[in-house]
Amino acid sequence: MNVLELKHAKKAFDGVLVLKDIDMHVAEGEVVSIIGPSGSGKSTLLRCCTFLETLDDGSLSYGGREVISSQNGKAVYGSKQQQKEAMGNFGLVFQNFNLFPHYSVLKNIMDAPVSVQKRNPKEVETEARALLNKMGLGDKADAYPYQLSGGQQQRVSIARALAMRPKILFFDEPTSALDPELTLEILKVIKELAEEKMTMVIVTHEMNFARDVSNRMIFMDKGVIVEETTPEELFKSENERTREFLGKYHDLS
Repeated sequence: MNVLELKHAKKAFDGVLVLKDIDMHVAEGEVVSIIGPSGSGKSTLLRCCTFLETLDDGSLSYGGREVISSQNGKAVYGSKQQQKEAMGNFGLVFQNFNLFPHYSVLKNIMDAPVSVQKRNPKEVETEARALLNKMGLGDKADAYPYQLSGGQQQRVSIARALAMRPKILFFDEPTSALDPELTLEILKVIKELAEEKMTMVIVTHEMNFARDVSNRMIFMDKGVIVEETTPEELFKSENERTREFLGKYHDLS
């Protein structure tokens, strides 16, 4: 069963095509990493899948239910209710944490499940505290974001996304704002989620990590998917553009 299915996605900014006829699917329990140079369309692809940007053309389905359809070369969005239902399928972890500075860590995690999903506050609090323990932040429930390191803030962001009980988690460069030591903290958390069969799409520059954690990898360049295959195959690729890109990462064997 595909959690996500995107077909013939196109997106332009100021007349410049950033996504050129992209197809992508993600099956339940699968981890898909998207790599590629800056400006290749990776983050735009994620933002279109999560309704932060609107597609110009193409179709998008979550759990087999179409929320965007392609009609006469244009993307047509479903009703507000259909979009809201589709948004219940995913969580999104940004590179800049995006925590509410005036909320405690616990309130940051509880806010959306209570106010958006209308779930029982006591039940949500129990779940939120369990997630904090899982992230190694059990003692930080009453702290505020400014009192945390970057790595701790990003772990709170992941806990906040998980609190919505998503079927799929999107990560947009989750370590790009962190120093190497804190990066390892976050990669460890994501690896544990992969071991628990959490469905994930990860845009990342961490090549060794992507190779270790992914079922499939997508290499994008200039708005198109150049290659899509297993990590083993991608790192042995004969494609000139793929080899040139991966050759910039000297630590790869």
